[in-house]
Amino acid sequence: MLNWTRRQWLANTGAGFGLFALRGMMGADAARAAENGVPLASAASISGANVPHYAAKAKAVIFLFMYGGPSHIDLFDPKPTLEKYAGKPIPTFRPEDAFMAGKTKNAAMPSPYAFKKYGSAGIDISEKYPEVAKLADELAVIRSMHCESNNHGPALFQMQSGSRFAGRPAMGSWVTYGLGTENANLPSFVVLMDHQGAPVNGAMNWSNGFMPANYQGVPFRSGATPIAYLNPPAGVSDQQQRARLDLLSKWNEKHLAENPGESALAARIASYELAYHMQSHAAEAVDLSKESAATQSLYGIDNKVSQHFGRNCLLARRLVERGVRYVQLYSGGNEGPKAWDAHDDLKKNHDLHCAETDVPIAGLLRDLKSRGMLDSTLVIWGGEFGRTPTAEAGKGRDHHARAFSVWLAGGGVKGGVVHGVTDDFGYNVVENGVSVPDLHATALHLLGLDHKRLTYPFMGRNFRLTDVSGDVVKQVLA
Repeated sequence: MLNWTRRQWLANTGAGFGLFALRGMMGADAARAAENGVPLASAASISGANVPHYAAKAKAVIFLFMYGGPSHIDLFDPKPTLEKYAGKPIPTFRPEDAFMAGKTKNAAMPSPYAFKKYGSAGIDISEKYPEVAKLADELAVIRSMHCESNNHGPALFQMQSGSRFAGRPAMGSWVTYGLGTENANLPSFVVLMDHQGAPVNGAMNWSNGFMPANYQGVPFRSGATPIAYLNPPAGVSDQQQRARLDLLSKWNEKHLAENPGESALAARIASYELAYHMQSHAAEAVDLSKESAATQSLYGIDNKVSQHFGRNCLLARRLVERGVRYVQLYSGGNEGPKAWDAHDDLKKNHDLHCAETDVPIAGLLRDLKSRGMLDSTLVIWGGEFGRTPTAEAGKGRDHHARAFSVWLAGGGVKGGVVHGVTDDFGYNVVENGVSVPDLHATALHLLGLDHKRLTYPFMGRNFRLTDVSGDVVKQVLA
């Protein structure tokens, strides 16, 4: 039993929530190990687990998350049969699958977009992604994804933590736990949000869950100053800042010795130290003015429509280049049409969001490849689910969890392949289905981690990102 005073109890159950902004800065073990000359450390390795488990193909992940549910049948999985059934019922429709049951009708809606074949394998890609399409030979398109919820909140949780319910660690937390950090001056797990706001669930999407507080993702702001309060106060020298931090650390270490079970306090100590190092090093990492005009144009930063997402894609490359393990990068913020949530007008919604993301994504892949970084960086594109082949309110598409598309590139992925098949309407998976645990198992495998052996003990059970299922999708591995 914990022997807490009344003050301690209140701090941990009430005011303790105010520490969350500090908790996720970086793994405390990794920070201390880096300062002691050990380049990699994590809770897993320190506790005796043999990680990484085998030779890794990738050392970092950039997850391009199209929040809201991009339509697979309008982007990467064409269904010409919908033309024949336009306005008519489709035989695979199930009323219980509709999220907006009052507005979604069993009436087939053909795609407003044309498709062409790209790359040596002739992969069908929509006209709305012309620049991404030119890189088809780098992509492994999975057309047979499926998940367990057609509601944004649970589906976001599952895609990012493996569970539909809040409280599990995000994939970025698992990667940091398993591999540690390569840079003691930057967080290992960084979140780049859309300029229009956070997705549904907010910070719970990058939560550390039941892991120590120092494995939480660190959100950077959109715009020209991704990190707030990076510069020290006016009139405070580096020596004064160091002295203040040393004194604060001394007090915190004393308190930690008296309260050894408080992971939040250990994370706070590490976060203060990281903040000090970031004042010296992070400003350079997030300063996009260091990039040439040609590079910024490659990412679409010179275009009003694509500049926001383009800045984040370029920032993601700079962070990974400097040792950040996992970057969770969102397209779409808030709710409704500001996200890929095309209930009312599919064409209007996807016209906008494809224009925002096409050039930046292609620029990211080209830039990574030109720098020799694509082979060691796993890029994932996808959302929390797909859209229905039937119409909602005439011009929109509803949420659809039974079948959707994602793609992978770089980091040991076999490019120029398509995996999985959906039915003639894009409604059900009919061949080589890929679950969310399968996707997570594959990503961990490419990072050199066995998803069955990467476990964390909690409440008497060894938890893992993939829970009790998941198989590596070997067909997309190089």
